[in-house]
Amino acid sequence: MQGFSWHDGELHVDDLPLSSVAEAAGTPTYVYSARAIRAAYERLRRAFAPLNARLHYAVKASPNLGICRLLRELGAGMDVVSGGELERAWLAGAPMSEIVFAGVGKTDAEIRAALDGRFSPLGSTSLRPGPEAPERRGPVGLFNVESPSELESLGRLTSELGVEARACLRVNPDVDPHTHEYTTTGKEENKFGVDADRIVDLFDATADQPRVRLVGLHVHIGSPVPRVEPYCQAVEVLLRLVDELERRGHRIGVLNLGGGWPVDYRDDEVPPIEDYAQALVPLLETRVQNGLRILLEPGRSILANAGLLLTRVQHVKRGRAKTFVICDGGMNVLLRPALYRAFHFVWPVAWEGPEPARTEDPQLPELEACDVVGPICETGDFLARDRLLPELSRGDLLGVFSAGAYGVSMASNYNDHGRPTEILVDGASATVIAEREPLEALLATEAEAHPLPMPPAGPTGA
Repeated sequence: MQGFSWHDGELHVDDLPLSSVAEAAGTPTYVYSARAIRAAYERLRRAFAPLNARLHYAVKASPNLGICRLLRELGAGMDVVSGGELERAWLAGAPMSEIVFAGVGKTDAEIRAALDGRFSPLGSTSLRPGPEAPERRGPVGLFNVESPSELESLGRLTSELGVEARACLRVNPDVDPHTHEYTTTGKEENKFGVDADRIVDLFDATADQPRVRLVGLHVHIGSPVPRVEPYCQAVEVLLRLVDELERRGHRIGVLNLGGGWPVDYRDDEVPPIEDYAQALVPLLETRVQNGLRILLEPGRSILANAGLLLTRVQHVKRGRAKTFVICDGGMNVLLRPALYRAFHFVWPVAWEGPEPARTEDPQLPELEACDVVGPICETGDFLARDRLLPELSRGDLLGVFSAGAYGVSMASNYNDHGRPTEILVDGASATVIAEREPLEALLATEAEAHPLPMPPAGPTGA
């Protein structure tokens, strides 16, 4: 896992020992390698270079402003799925023109803020990416429209505000990505996108909405997608639609292929990103040469293996049926194992033996089967189950690997635990990019009860 390696019996991030990071920052703490982020971004860029693909980082994977700013420095645009993520992307320095606004449930308030900075919720605050106030910013570069209802809302709001919007329709291609049912997004029973057989009619109907320009198609079939073939099937659906739309006089200038590119949570678990690119480039290369623009929305594939969760053993409890390694971080800081039964390799940071394979069974002597669990009052609170580990004791520091994506973004305050510290390491320097959330911050919005101002009552029977 690039960015994390053992030296002299201790796991390091870039050039720093993780024990030193934990001593300085406490636990649980997320640690990211800037080197690994840069390497993953560059690998994606090179793989899809024949298509001159534009990379828009999926902010939902890891929304920290420090992470987003680093990716902006590398040239990434931003893909956002809420009004909050929109403001994060703008604060990270992304011009509005380089933000793609996706998401299945956009509210009118969120759409207004994406069209006209006067409606930004940051307008009354001091938060700025620079000297420019949000009131002066323009609309986002592209909307990914998920439904006919959203398209109607976009038309109504652009007319109300006197602005124009560019949009892609999200196609539901009814393709099985062979991933977890909760992260499958491109089958007809999923809530995302518009059925392929309705796309042409929606393009025709948009002729009545002069301020909304439908410029392309968007697809995202799920994450992480462990096979190449579903991407090819989805692209073939899109290309058939492009041909039909252009026969009917609609110019298609953009194909947004989404993200979902997988990473190795276990060693050699999925095909490398180059295999996906080698299959997709021949399908699209000629069309790109004729002017088609390709967008990608990577998130997990950049951040997952660039981040690690540090958690400290509080107790080891050996019962008749199980040995429990009880840590200070659990489902409140890393939900994926409890939610998806997702695998994350777990290993002590101090380790004198040979480098372990990232599997359930590292094939090393004198290991003990354990459940690695957290402090939360739920049986479902675990980081790993029936995992073979060296003998552990109170105070030992564990690394939970491949935790850079959907770790902090899915963290919660369950049982009144604050969200964890986040540290970005670049070579031998470490930067706190998020402080540990203090208890007073959790209680602040509840500290004083006050009456709810109610709207005036309408006429009787109204």
